[in-house]
Amino acid sequence: MSSIRDQQRCLAESARVFAGQVPAAVIERIAADIQDRRTAVLSGIAHPHYRTLAANFLRRWTEEAPDACADAVAVALLTAAACAQTSLDRECVELVWTGPDVKAIPVRQTEQALLQVMNAATSRLTIVSYAVYRIPQVREALVAAAGRGVVLRIILENPDRMAGQNTYNTLRALGEEVAALARVYIWPQEKRVPNPDGRVGSLHAKCAVADGRYLFVSSANLTEYAFTVNMELGLLITGGTVPGQVESHFDKLIAAGILAS
Repeated sequence: MSSIRDQQRCLAESARVFAGQVPAAVIERIAADIQDRRTAVLSGIAHPHYRTLAANFLRRWTEEAPDACADAVAVALLTAAACAQTSLDRECVELVWTGPDVKAIPVRQTEQALLQVMNAATSRLTIVSYAVYRIPQVREALVAAAGRGVVLRIILENPDRMAGQNTYNTLRALGEEVAALARVYIWPQEKRVPNPDGRVGSLHAKCAVADGRYLFVSSANLTEYAFTVNMELGLLITGGTVPGQVESHFDKLIAAGILAS
């Protein structure tokens, strides 16, 4: 049998990991149920992914910290949730780069940063890109996110606007499974204001934003060249207010009908 101190460390670590994966409101409800000695803690968790994580936490409590009382477990969860929220509120900005590496400054890889945002999503994920070519790892990450219950929004340039797109469809490039799981939006031609020569602009933005917390902004399209041989520059922002502002901006573009499905 492990010592009380070892059990306390195990409980604290389990609570930390759990609180980092689940919204604070869910943690608070679980802590209240535990403190009130309710036996059906899991039945009050609607989201299946969160329910699985909660079951794992409760199992670890039973198996690895059996001497911890319900009040101690509740306090550990609430403390971990408060620390996780503090971490969420702290903004972190990292440079993201594809191209020649001169070792001047530390940078993240484009593919790595994009997949980090996609894999971190727990409720909402918005992807915006001008060009899309078949990239299996992106498709797999989108399907996995949908499997976790994440609401997927994909905003693309209209294929008719892109040169050489007569035989190529940007939506098809994502795969039929992704197309079936996501809500896909374009910028309709009639919503684009022409210049004096009658030419309209392109949807040239490229970004990924998850849960109003993670934001990847880049020059890179969703193409193998952008991930491997192009020279691409971007920023990965975690926490702070900017990810939420970008997510809200696209919410309003959709609500106003400027982006249409």
